[in-house]
Amino acid sequence: MIRRLAVCGVVLMAAVAAQAQEVDCAFAETQQDMNLCAQQDWQTADDGLNAAYALAMILMTNIDADLPVDEQGAVLNLRNAQRSWIAYRDAACAAEAYMMQGGSAQPLLFYGCMARVTVARATDLEQLAQTY
Repeated sequence: MIRRLAVCGVVLMAAVAAQAQEVDCAFAETQQDMNLCAQQDWQTADDGLNAAYALAMILMTNIDADLPVDEQGAVLNLRNAQRSWIAYRDAACAAEAYMMQGGSAQPLLFYGCMARVTVARATDLEQLAQTY
């Protein structure tokens, strides 16, 4: 129990320290700040992706609801596609960032790629959801 409390305390202190570090990303100058801003951009893009996926999933659920059980598959296909896309995104961005392997700019390249590719996927899902 004490060990769990200690771990929770460390996690909480790290979260507080992360919040204390406020960076104006429009004027980020250090590599650490640029990396942090790139990660924040990706998190924002990921939030948008999750919203777009939820809309697309509603569409697929509605499509399946109108089909006989033996013909349903819209939800499953979207879920499988998204899981495959996540694996692709992660691998593609790791490859793109590898040119700076071990360097301080590697996270900048990685998260920059993650944000860019995630925004594109969110746009695709939004268009899918608006199609029907």
